Amino acid sequence: MGTNAAVALVEAVKSDWRTAPLTPLDRLLCEYAEKLTRAPADCGRTDVEALRAAGLDDRAIHDAVQVIAYFNYINRVAEALGTDPEDFYPSRPATA
Repeated sequence: MGTNAAVALVEAVKSDWRTAPLTPLDRLLCEYAEKLTRAPADCGRTDVEALRAAGLDDRAIHDAVQVIAYFNYINRVAEALGTDPEDFYPSRPATA
């Protein structure tokens, strides 16, 4: 994948991963990441089995869960402390 294609893919994922041209495995990982983020109590064995069926081994699944959980954790810490984002992040609109 060339640089322009990679930049276009990143922008598409940032805009909406659901419409980005992802591989089936990347799409499944995004779906799982969203589920683990929004409804962690709903995650379980069937999700792990789907990831295995898609070709991931237990180590890869563990690594994915660790990365997803870490980003959820660190974002909550930053939000709780009112940490300002880095200068290279676009500003978010104020919320009520």
